[in-house]
Amino acid sequence: MGIGRRVAEARAEQGVTQEQLAVAVGLERSALAKIETEKRRLSALELVAIARELKRRVEWFVDDAPPALVSYRRAHPDVATQAIDLRLDELVRETEFVVSCIPGLISGQPEPLPHPTTAAEAEEMADTARRLLGLGPADPAHNIAGLAAALGLLIFSLDLGEGADAGTVLLERGGVTLVNGSRMVGRRRLAAAHELGHYLIADEYALDWRIASSEADGLEARLDRFARALLLPESDLRTRWARWTNAPDESWRDAAVRAASHYRVDMATLARRLKELRLVEHSRAEDIRQVQTRRADIVEKDLVVSDELAPASLPRAYEQAVLALYRREAVTEGRALGLLLGTFDSASLPELPPVPGSEIWTVTS
Repeated sequence: MGIGRRVAEARAEQGVTQEQLAVAVGLERSALAKIETEKRRLSALELVAIARELKRRVEWFVDDAPPALVSYRRAHPDVATQAIDLRLDELVRETEFVVSCIPGLISGQPEPLPHPTTAAEAEEMADTARRLLGLGPADPAHNIAGLAAALGLLIFSLDLGEGADAGTVLLERGGVTLVNGSRMVGRRRLAAAHELGHYLIADEYALDWRIASSEADGLEARLDRFARALLLPESDLRTRWARWTNAPDESWRDAAVRAASHYRVDMATLARRLKELRLVEHSRAEDIRQVQTRRADIVEKDLVVSDELAPASLPRAYEQAVLALYRREAVTEGRALGLLLGTFDSASLPELPPVPGSEIWTVTS
């Protein structure tokens, strides 16, 4: 796709008419029409102005999209581009740039696991994933972004509003996942675990909707099962559930609140897991699904409150890599802030050493 076509695509996605964009960047509408149909070349200054107006980096108009995204878009020409698709495109480009400068950012990537074809295989895949993540049988999968980074998957969370729960793109080495931070914490964690499944079976590109409520058969449903088994390991859940439900002076509701807090899942995920392990009947699962953790529960049960993957959330290793580039002066302050997606301001960046006087003289002479 040429630059002109990309201008037209970006303009349409922003909901801007040719007339509006032309006025904003100081062009005649007819000139912009020729640019979009690639009958007129675009100057560098015009491209910068259009990129700024359409809130895109200049590279987006010049460089090809990541191959996995191009392949997906060609296979789904009738599917409208979603906000998560666009942000994933940007994130993949930014991550590939940072990795090109600091290859150690992607520390490892396991050999692809086979696609699970049954629920039992999804459970086995979760056991394998927990071993790869270094989790013991009784360890909760807290800080899932930190755990996944050790396997080469960088998980970001941004506020995307309505739309898909998460998406993943496989890089040449490693991968990038974007979780919709507009969801509640339990659903964000479930989405991240589900995307880890896509990554481990080496899906080039995945865009997932309504992960927590998927009832469909097929791979997505089995990866849902994988995600629940990863976050709520069967043996440990059985042991703890028996202990919590048998605790004196506590109800099934107390047990549900403790379980959801311990494993950091939402009640819908907990209820479904308890039901699929036959630890509760259907009616009790529906009751658990309706439970809301109150502030009194947090205080009386001394629970830990976590807002994991709250937007905007960036992988710590990625943040460290960007700061290393800034310290080396391999990127400017503006570029570093852009790579950090607005989670830093100028005052938050490390102080750089002053430029020696001799270098200043060299520059100004």
